[in-house]
Amino acid sequence: MTTVSQSTSRNRILSHLSSSDFDLIQSHLEPVDLPVPRQLERRNRAIDYVYFLERGFASVVANGLGGRSIEVGLIGREGMTGLSVIFGADRSPNETFRQLDGNGYRLMAAAIRDAMVKSTTLSRLLLRYAHIFLVQVTQTALSNGRSKLDERLARWFLMAHDRAESDEIELTQKFLATMIGVRRPGVTIALSQLEKEGLVRVYGGLVTILNRKGLEEISNGAYGASEAEFRRLLD
Repeated sequence: MTTVSQSTSRNRILSHLSSSDFDLIQSHLEPVDLPVPRQLERRNRAIDYVYFLERGFASVVANGLGGRSIEVGLIGREGMTGLSVIFGADRSPNETFRQLDGNGYRLMAAAIRDAMVKSTTLSRLLLRYAHIFLVQVTQTALSNGRSKLDERLARWFLMAHDRAESDEIELTQKFLATMIGVRRPGVTIALSQLEKEGLVRVYGGLVTILNRKGLEEISNGAYGASEAEFRRLLD
């Protein structure tokens, strides 16, 4: 069995745990490769494992009538999947799948439940992250309802940029349209506008971030609330 070292983990939750709390889960953590498009949670299916991501990121997707889907949240190395388990449930109506190749650790849902019973400090930290993720979800809803398409797209690029840890992000316009819940022609127009302003470059399924500060300005306040909450509670 591979021994997981807290000192070398890039996951922000694992690195923030006290040594005694980490000891509660260390022997149950399993290193895993997480390629695209691996599904980490299926809607309305029991959650067997939670995942602590080290590289890459995953999307949490809500499914509506007629098979229409929209992304409601992103998870990278700052967090973990399986928040339904943290809240005492065993499944979710949403799906979670990999959107950018990476790796991480998985932990059986039963093991995290047991550890939370044993440690109030572990429970407190996990619930703080769950709060931060819920802030992200509410900001996504606000952005989808109130922001213009180029503002929403800028926000998504900034969030993906935070988690990709690279200026280059692999994705297609069709996939991006699904993620932000609009038709592909609308994404094409918005991407062209961001390209004209020198903020991104789009070529062959690859988006390159050229001007992060400019994207923050274009987002018009849609980006930053959950990031600030993370800094307040976990940094």
